[in-house]
Amino acid sequence: MDLSDVGRLSPTQNEAAIRPRLSVGLARGAAEVEDAQRLRYKVFAEEMHARLDGSGAALGLDIDGFDAHCDHIVVRDEDTLRVVGTYRVLPPHAAQRVGRLYSDSEFDLARLLHLRPSMIEVGRSCVHRDYRDGSTILLLWAGLARYMRAFGYRHMVGCASASLADGGMQAARLRDELQKHLCDAEYRVYPRVPFPHEKLARAARCEMPPLIKGYLRIGAQVCGEPAWDPDFNTADFLIWLSLDNLNPRYARHFELLAHEEGFVAEVAV
Repeated sequence: MDLSDVGRLSPTQNEAAIRPRLSVGLARGAAEVEDAQRLRYKVFAEEMHARLDGSGAALGLDIDGFDAHCDHIVVRDEDTLRVVGTYRVLPPHAAQRVGRLYSDSEFDLARLLHLRPSMIEVGRSCVHRDYRDGSTILLLWAGLARYMRAFGYRHMVGCASASLADGGMQAARLRDELQKHLCDAEYRVYPRVPFPHEKLARAARCEMPPLIKGYLRIGAQVCGEPAWDPDFNTADFLIWLSLDNLNPRYARHFELLAHEEGFVAEVAV
C-alpha cells in the first residue's frame, strides 16, 4: 500500500464509475461477524492453505477463541452488501479479560507490558481477491484510525506475515531488509519458535507485503526477529505502531483518516 495518497478519500468521477461503492465500520451483529469469518476462511484456508482447526472450519468459517472478545472492522460492498475486507481489534480491557494477546502465543512480549493500557492488537487482516486495491486497504486503515481516536489508544501491535510457500527464501530476504526498521532494544520481543532465516537461501529480490510496507511508511517499527507459524506457513513479524512516533510526512494523513466522518459509526465497549 502506498500511503502517499492516503488523504485522498474521494474517488474521481471516472474512478467512481468503475469502482464498487465501499464503506467501512464495525461489524453490526453476529451475522456480519460471521461474514468476516467466512472471508477469512476463504483467504487463509482456501488461498493460503492454512490449517484452521477451529469450531467453524467445517462450516467454512475461521473462528478462534479471540473472536468473541474482539471488535471487527469490516469493509462492505454497498451494492452487494458482502464483506470484502476485515481487521479484528482486541482492545486492552478485552485483552485483560482474555488474559493474553494473540501475539503472546508467538512472542515473549514482556518488554511491551507497560504499553498495554493504551495498546490495541490487530490481526486477521485480509481482503477479498477481487477487491485488493488501494481503496479497500485505505478504508481498513480509515476504520482503524477512527477506532484508535475514539478511545484515545496510542499504540497498536500485530503480526504481519510473509508466506513461506517458496521455501522461505522471500521471507529470509524480507527479514534482512527489515533490520533497518527495528525498534529500540527496550521494546524488543522474542519469538517462541524462531523462523530459521540463517539456514535459508535468500531470494534475489524482496517483494515486501503491501501491509508491511504501509505500516513502515507511516512510522511503524519491527520489534525483533520473526516467528514461524506452522499452521499458516508464514514468518510473522511483530509490528508496533505508536502514534507518538508517526512519520511526520504521513501523520497528517493519519489524522485526516481518524477525523473523516462516516467511517466507524459506533465502537463497542
